Amino acid sequence: MTRIRRGNIARRRRTKIRLFASSFRGAHSRLTRTITQQKIRALVSSHRDRDKQKINFRRLWITRINAVIREIGVSYSYSRLIHDLYKKQVLLNRKILAQIAISNKNYLYMISNEIIKEVERSSPENELREGRVKMNMIKN
Repeated sequence: MTRIRRGNIARRRRTKIRLFASSFRGAHSRLTRTITQQKIRALVSSHRDRDKQKINFRRLWITRINAVIREIGVSYSYSRLIHDLYKKQVLLNRKILAQIAISNKNYLYMISNEIIKEVERSSPENELREGRVKMNMIKN
């Protein structure tokens, strides 16, 4: 019986895996079994950390915005700013607000002051008060 040379497909698969793990240290880049294990582990970690990175950046942006907003006034906070932005349908996300807070605080002061003024003007409590004043004026 003639000898069969085999392993072409398997060898190609292993070399592809070795190329992925070529930068790993020690047996993690030399032994096929450990290479496959480390490849799985690396891909799982990268998938998990992509989500974690998004969370961390959001936390950083919130911290930066909150720090600058609290400099404006003691009574105003990050949560009230975001709430007022959504109420007035201003399309500025946290990333842009954080960049504005870092680069030029005055612009963030202007944005927050405009929103505070608009919210105070259009709040239902003020409308009720104005309505009562009008009613009292009509009665008198």
